[in-house]
Amino acid sequence: MKRLSLLVPSALEYFAALVAEDSGFALLEAAITIAQDDDPGLDPQAVLADIDALAERLKRRLPADASALQRLRALNRFFFVELGFAGNLNDYYDRRNSYLHEVLASRRGIPITLALLYTELAGQIGLTAQGVSFPGHFLVKLRMPQGEVVIDPFNGRSLSRDDLDERLGPYRKRHGLEGDFETPLGLFLQAAPPRDVLARMLRNLKEIHRTGEDWPRLLAVQQRLVVLLPSAAEELRDRGLTWAELGRPVEAAADLEAYLALQPGADDAFALAERARELRRSGSPRLH
Repeated sequence: MKRLSLLVPSALEYFAALVAEDSGFALLEAAITIAQDDDPGLDPQAVLADIDALAERLKRRLPADASALQRLRALNRFFFVELGFAGNLNDYYDRRNSYLHEVLASRRGIPITLALLYTELAGQIGLTAQGVSFPGHFLVKLRMPQGEVVIDPFNGRSLSRDDLDERLGPYRKRHGLEGDFETPLGLFLQAAPPRDVLARMLRNLKEIHRTGEDWPRLLAVQQRLVVLLPSAAEELRDRGLTWAELGRPVEAAADLEAYLALQPGADDAFALAERARELRRSGSPRLH
């Protein structure tokens, strides 16, 4: 009798399945799986169950007829005061701040991971909460009967229009968006699509690993970015450069050539074409 062998998908294949389609995009689960590059034994379903258990604790405290404002106040008290979630001020650039299971355990994270947990709990108690890719700092907005409320997930503070305008000041100045060219605040408060949220998480890690010259971890992040953003040519380029750092010239050249095919007129095209040729030469087998 033949035995059936079940093929277990790799961490990257699992991630690819979760992010394949925009409809039904499994944002929270996909975000959890990012940590599997460091912890291959991590069970994303167990992490989801831990988050659901927190939501159940909160639900049990709410009367069935609780208003949206009552629910919001209960959520903020539960998340920021009782559970003690907050920004990791002591080690902001620790990669573990981007791993949701670590954030659950330590109660410390960065704005985007705290926002993911906060919005999930909000949704489970009947509130409409969405992440906002605000320049420099990820935020959460909630649709309430009396209008939108914007929360800083780093510290639980509710932000007024003046607060938001003040935070935008340096960004507007840097990008020439002042005076006649001033961009309305509302454009910066659009809900971030799930794919963009995940890309921002991964690019945070990308910057951490690139700065630390941690090429193996950077490659794992780049693999996910290429899967997540198949039309982003720059991610192919950056993966190619990472392959080169790891001494893998054939893979490096292939990615750089794919980038050049997509972006033949790029500013770095000439330099990268030369680099790809060098990599091809160094990767060619020697004749004996």
